Amino acid sequence: MNTKIHIDIDRETCIKCGKCVRICPASIFVQETPQSEIALQHIQTCIKCGHCMGVCPTSSVLHSVFPQDKVHPIRRDELPSPEQTMLLIKSRRSNRAFSKKPVPGEMLDQILEAAHRAPTASNMQQVGFTLVTDQQMVQKVIDLTFDIFLGLAKKLQNPFVKPVMKLIIPEAYKYLKHVRHMKEKRDKGGDPILREATTLLLIHTPKDNRFGPADANLAYQNASLMAESLGVSQFYTGFLCVALKLDKKARIPALLGISETIHAGMGLGMPAFSFKNYIDKKEIRVNRI
Repeated sequence: MNTKIHIDIDRETCIKCGKCVRICPASIFVQETPQSEIALQHIQTCIKCGHCMGVCPTSSVLHSVFPQDKVHPIRRDELPSPEQTMLLIKSRRSNRAFSKKPVPGEMLDQILEAAHRAPTASNMQQVGFTLVTDQQMVQKVIDLTFDIFLGLAKKLQNPFVKPVMKLIIPEAYKYLKHVRHMKEKRDKGGDPILREATTLLLIHTPKDNRFGPADANLAYQNASLMAESLGVSQFYTGFLCVALKLDKKARIPALLGISETIHAGMGLGMPAFSFKNYIDKKEIRVNRI
């Protein structure tokens, strides 16, 4: 049920700076000339982004979705410097060497909060999260993922369907050797899927959200950087995400009670050791026009 939105302006405190006019993506705020009164139009087209509340220097915008306890000052002197931010970005690595220690709950909460803070298309905020810390359930996800890959390998090597499959999805045959290596590692007691991560974070959106992949991966990046800042090791669960696409029966979402589309996954754990150096990337590719 949609609740009617109420927006107003405190005329006594408004300084008519026009910042709300310039920032509102729905063009709800209108100012005919500089320093003239701010008018309002089409209020129900508001996407609830909060830009107007965030930009107003005198807290003169009154918004039913954002009471004052939801509006917080930004202490810019406490923000990391550009150099510190860049160092964090450079330091972030996919560390798959985990200790047996579980990730503390307060750290997982901070990672989730960071992911939830990521921007979403039209501010729809439909990104959901499933956090798996139960080790038996983590193992079930690993087993099911591996079974999906084994099923694909068996199908690809079937002499009756192989000629057709090579025509339809020739790139799939490149992964056969990876499946063999995964099986060898698993047979020796290893975990080729989650690399012994103690926590699995899955990011999903409703099936009808056409911006779901972009929104989920923006959330992933926020979570990844927060994890790095906390000293929590993480990596993108590529094999799991491929398995999700391959399995038409959607067994992994069913196992976890997820009715939405999973777009991204992250393995998390406390590191067995930390990296001492960051490594330069290839030369940047950019067109400057």
